[in-house]
Amino acid sequence: MADKKSKKNNKQQNATIAVNRQAKFEYSIEERFEAGLVLEGWEVKSLRDGRVQLKESYVTIKRGEAWLLGAHISALLSASTHVNPDAVRAKKLLLNRHELNKLIGAVERKGYTLIPLSMYWKNGRAKLEIGLAKGKQLHDKRATSKDRDWQREKARIMKKG
Repeated sequence: MADKKSKKNNKQQNATIAVNRQAKFEYSIEERFEAGLVLEGWEVKSLRDGRVQLKESYVTIKRGEAWLLGAHISALLSASTHVNPDAVRAKKLLLNRHELNKLIGAVERKGYTLIPLSMYWKNGRAKLEIGLAKGKQLHDKRATSKDRDWQREKARIMKKG
């Protein structure tokens, strides 16, 4: 009986909260980083309820710190009355100094972009996977959709045969 409970807790702790599906289509991801988030209490409750959207969000670097901007976390109706929730406030990302220096160099010198890819739970803490990316040109996007269609068609053929 203890095994069932520990499996349930483990499954809940490593669950995905939100995924930015548009990012893989719009950008070619070069490298991925895991960052912690500085959140308020009402935001954590909303994340547990799955009320987050990463579609129009991006990561920027200001004064040597990484910030998540544009991520929409909608407040629960049962949020506290003395807290004024701001759904799109900037959230500080927690990265170590080595990772930050690498990201700053890539963004400022090489012209990369920082894109949030997914948000998930890891050991009871909310984590954000960010990608160091370059924007795709229109012909690259066409090639991506062509490859995706071919993979889908190949799967159908294999299923029939």
